Amino acid sequence: MRRREPAVAGQFYEADPESLRKRIEWTFLHKIGPGKVPRVTATRIKESVGYIVPHAGYIYSGPVAAHAYLKIAYEGRPETFIILGPNHTGYGSAVSVYPEGIWITPLGEVEVDKELAEEIVNNSVFAKLDVGAHEYEHSIEVQLPFLQYLFSSNIRIVPISMMYQTPEVAKDLARALLMALEAVRRDVVVIASTDMTHYEPHELAVKKDRMALEAILELNAERLYKVIVDNNISMCGYGPVMTLINYAKQVGAKKAELLKYATSGDVSGEKSWVVGYAAVRIYGAS
Repeated sequence: MRRREPAVAGQFYEADPESLRKRIEWTFLHKIGPGKVPRVTATRIKESVGYIVPHAGYIYSGPVAAHAYLKIAYEGRPETFIILGPNHTGYGSAVSVYPEGIWITPLGEVEVDKELAEEIVNNSVFAKLDVGAHEYEHSIEVQLPFLQYLFSSNIRIVPISMMYQTPEVAKDLARALLMALEAVRRDVVVIASTDMTHYEPHELAVKKDRMALEAILELNAERLYKVIVDNNISMCGYGPVMTLINYAKQVGAKKAELLKYATSGDVSGEKSWVVGYAAVRIYGAS
């Protein structure tokens, strides 16, 4: 069985299991976090189609991400999380779907949903089964300890890394998700991993991110892409977000809500050079 070892344990989050659990609890209780540690609902509530969640070091983006994971906990355990992340490394295919095996973090192992992964690739023009893109990539990995904290290893994942982040690729991948889930019945939640504006003054980052978030909350992938291009917004995971929006609309989602927005400067106090983070929920599918 293929084993994907952690690439950023000890960097983006703690490598020691107990310290990592305490750090995750810290994100929930932080003044920017939701203010409480979640309890997982025993009964599954199929309300949200997916979430937009940041992927920086936990000390910076963790409290924002915690708002999404609190909601995920309240809706109970799905069978599979499809986790879409941008490709920061340049390795692998245009769209790289991890084929099979397990992903390892300090909190244990999570199984890849092999059948669903293969079905997504079978229905996509751009997606390929590929491990190279995932070997050193952090944007998907940093979501797993949060999920393990909530659900232990009692979930499966489909990790998808996007190097090509165009509207065409996002539409193709969203369509592939829909077709795959029609063929392979699963109760899924989609997580789109992205940070917002990178390394600009706090006020400018907030201004730019507000424009991008307005398009996201309208569930308008085309407008999001145009806003990013026209305003030179350095949001790294707009491809995963466009994919989630397109998929959500295909399954009838009609609403999005901003759960939390903050910048690294809100956490550290250093606001001359920040990164923006947002947690968004998309829901209301028929």
